[in-house]
Amino acid sequence: MRIEVTRDVFPLAQVFTISRGSRTEAQVLTVRVEAGGVTGWGECVPYARYDETLDSVAAQIEGLSGDLTRSRLYDLLPAGAARNAVDCALWDLEAKRTGKRAWELAGLTAPGPEVTAYTLSLAEPADMRAQAARNAHRPLLKIKLGTPDDMPRLEAVRAGAPTSTIIVDANEGWSADVYADLAPHLVRLGVALVEQPLPAGQDEALIGMDRPVPVCADESAHDRESLPHLKGKYDVVNIKLDKTGGLTEALALRQEALAQGYQVMVGCMVGSSLAMAPATLVAQGARVVDLDGPLLLGKDREHALKFDDAGVHPPDPALWG
Repeated sequence: MRIEVTRDVFPLAQVFTISRGSRTEAQVLTVRVEAGGVTGWGECVPYARYDETLDSVAAQIEGLSGDLTRSRLYDLLPAGAARNAVDCALWDLEAKRTGKRAWELAGLTAPGPEVTAYTLSLAEPADMRAQAARNAHRPLLKIKLGTPDDMPRLEAVRAGAPTSTIIVDANEGWSADVYADLAPHLVRLGVALVEQPLPAGQDEALIGMDRPVPVCADESAHDRESLPHLKGKYDVVNIKLDKTGGLTEALALRQEALAQGYQVMVGCMVGSSLAMAPATLVAQGARVVDLDGPLLLGKDREHALKFDDAGVHPPDPALWG
């Protein structure tokens, strides 16, 4: 078995800004696992929030050796971007070697399209209203907030897209007091869900707090080991493959979260269709699907995922799985 990791850069269609900063391109790692003349591949997006860099994640992957299986991989790498790319490549490899689709190998029913959120970049209110108006035909819009001036932005987006469902991602940018003050306005403006309002290390304040809008754990939720720490704080768990460390753990986390009474959101980092493809399997029937990474790119991979009025479609086997 041979493992290769390369770096790929995808320019964004426009500057994308969240409360932590701006970017003009998506930098990803592409992993190829070859065995018996067959190659499977996967993609990950190292994230500085979790102390990951392109170099550190590539080093983790390049340090692997021998014949890998998904179960053995769990003993070799922790949850995170490196394990995600290799795990997804192993799923793709098995699908190609067996002639079965990845969803069949996972024991799932055939997937279909799922409506996905479209994320608006953080900007001044007038610009965010214009972004919202351009995308008012989309059923679900996501707003990146987490600043001291969020209400004018939220009001502007609602004015620009009066009929779209809105979800808000604060990216750990609020305090408990700020969230409590904003909550009634979120209800008034028809916000359907709030992601990670408080910093992950300070979310104990959510226990016992009135949550008139469902609150979703993002930075506070990584894999199944995170679930005991979410009790009483969150209503929804955001599953991202770069956090769980691959499709294998993402499917297990989805099953366990639902069993414990949480609802599920499936999200992504900003990457190509290859990164989103395995996540479409986890997204089936989720309360919220946020797999819009390819829509933010100026150029995607070949055999890219299909997006239309029905949502994001499962991948063609020429892409993955």
